[in-house]
Amino acid sequence: MKIALSRRQVLQMSTALLPSAAFAATAPSPKRILILGGTGFLGPAIVEAAEKRGHTLTLFNRGRTRPGLFPHIEKRQGDRDPLKGEGLKSLETGEWDAVIDDSGFYPRMVSASAQLLAPRVKHYLYLSSISCYKEPSPIGGDEDTPLAALADPKVEEMGKNFENYGGLKAACEGAAEAALPGRTTIIRPGYIVGPDDPSGRFTYWPARFDKGGEIAVPGAPADPLQLIDVRDLAAWLVLLVEQRTVGRFNALGPEQPMTWGRVIAACQKATRTPSTVTWVPGEFVAKQQGLNFPIWAPDLGDTRGFHTWKNTRAVQAGLRFRPIEQTAADTLAWYQGQLKQEKDARTRMAFSAEQEAEMLKRWAANRGA
Repeated sequence: MKIALSRRQVLQMSTALLPSAAFAATAPSPKRILILGGTGFLGPAIVEAAEKRGHTLTLFNRGRTRPGLFPHIEKRQGDRDPLKGEGLKSLETGEWDAVIDDSGFYPRMVSASAQLLAPRVKHYLYLSSISCYKEPSPIGGDEDTPLAALADPKVEEMGKNFENYGGLKAACEGAAEAALPGRTTIIRPGYIVGPDDPSGRFTYWPARFDKGGEIAVPGAPADPLQLIDVRDLAAWLVLLVEQRTVGRFNALGPEQPMTWGRVIAACQKATRTPSTVTWVPGEFVAKQQGLNFPIWAPDLGDTRGFHTWKNTRAVQAGLRFRPIEQTAADTLAWYQGQLKQEKDARTRMAFSAEQEAEMLKRWAANRGA
């Protein structure tokens, strides 16, 4: 059965922190960490995790996204593109124990920063994506799965349907590794979720249950689902810096397979608002033009392996996961706090009430046909 959704299209649709034993038991020696980014979603979580461990930070970015964050931290302003404005000039001096690159999307720019910093840093961590792999996603794929390739290696745009995203991420990985051979860590997350997420992809679900009523949910309770709480990912990145761990890692969880039904139950449990769930079969959802639920992917055809990646290497390297129930509750609490602000909430939902109503209407018509 051929499903027309690509992995990139699917991405568009869409208790306390549990540290590793080594992370908890060993007092780290202070590190100097340069973050390329630092004020978006993952960046602030890295800052918080690193500061708790006593590390010294420097942030490099354009100064456009939430520039008022972290006034006490050293900031270097510039552009990832060395051909724009001052480019990387502000990074021409300074030494760091590690660089965490969570804002590199084009290989020419990743190569420029990695080559510039290589003589003055010991360790380079590049945040890639699970989309770096060649489509379709295999069931139970690992870090040795073939990577996506670009039709045009010099392309510097994602494409109308983000068709270049995976190939660009794979090429960025190669650029970083070429500049710092033996000193590079490649991190391949899936969906990064939790408080402060501006994408609205996971946030949609606990927020939707908080509204109550009849809720359209795609697929079946037994469908697989993988994601990672931003706080768990950030804490692990700091651990990798402390231990100077190199290699390639799929960074998504939880450690044991998780079902979509458990995720939905966690989102429902996060609120006291009464609700009922209407499950809309994956075969039906996959055929609906313009109505794509966030986070979930059809457990069918070309997307069947999308939420089945192996994370054994990352777990062995110390990655730990908090319960999905905590992530759902914390995300809803954060979102509710956003709604109380005078300005619009930071999050824009990835699926609207109108889209949901249309899906329910179509499904009801299909059942009555």
